[in-house]
Amino acid sequence: MTLSQAEFAFVSNLVRREASIVLAPGKEYLVEARLIPVARAVGAANVNDFIGDLQKRPNPQFQRKIIDALTTNETSFFRDREPFAALTDVVLPELIKSRATQRKLRFWSAASSSGQEAYSLAITLQEALPAGWSYEIVGTDISTAMVERAQKAEYSQVEVNRGLAATQLVQYFERAGAHWRVIPALRKSVEFKHMSLTAPFPPMQPFDVIFLRNVLIYFDVATKRQVLQNAARILRPDGWLFLGAAETTIGIDDNYERVAAGRTSAYRTRNAVPAGAARRG
Repeated sequence: MTLSQAEFAFVSNLVRREASIVLAPGKEYLVEARLIPVARAVGAANVNDFIGDLQKRPNPQFQRKIIDALTTNETSFFRDREPFAALTDVVLPELIKSRATQRKLRFWSAASSSGQEAYSLAITLQEALPAGWSYEIVGTDISTAMVERAQKAEYSQVEVNRGLAATQLVQYFERAGAHWRVIPALRKSVEFKHMSLTAPFPPMQPFDVIFLRNVLIYFDVATKRQVLQNAARILRPDGWLFLGAAETTIGIDDNYERVAAGRTSAYRTRNAVPAGAARRG
């Protein structure tokens, strides 16, 4: 059984309204596949009946389940590797010099999914910062289910095998039955919150580094611009913004400058780019 045009329109309008995610025609199969487990969990006979009932009787709780199901949560530890290498080789050495008085850094994992990116940042900082330094990492995600998973900090063998070195697994994780749990010493500096990037940002202290990776690709240009402008307001004047490999600020928000960071690129507000720094595009 496939979704009707009206049913797909209902779901796509809901996701667009609540999460600013664009579901173009042709995604009907994806929507149906993602919603089958949701429909079963709430006792509906199938996805069509589930959506039909929601159209007649709106249910905020069920609508949230749809948003959670259709939010892309593909992630892994040290995903794409190069941004983390750039942190170690380029970003942190500069920040260690410029923050020598405070000796504290703040990071934001802005689409943290189930937490692997935030904990990868924590491992990087544990291994790269000098003694006496501290850090805070805030992870946010629009999916309440993912936020709960990240807070629990437990991962399957398959998940820890994706990206983690064996030495890191032994040092930063402990057994939790059939799963692995991030050790308390690492978790204490990482917190997770539910947050929509397309709603007005809540009060947040400035960040030295923002990871806003692999999420802008789901937004239209106007929404991308809004998110980037909001991010600039909470990025320290000499801070760093990392986007996904397929994402850019170019042609969207001219307040940013793309700069070389090791073998990848990062973004800084234009007045923060040092004279002579390598620029890309």
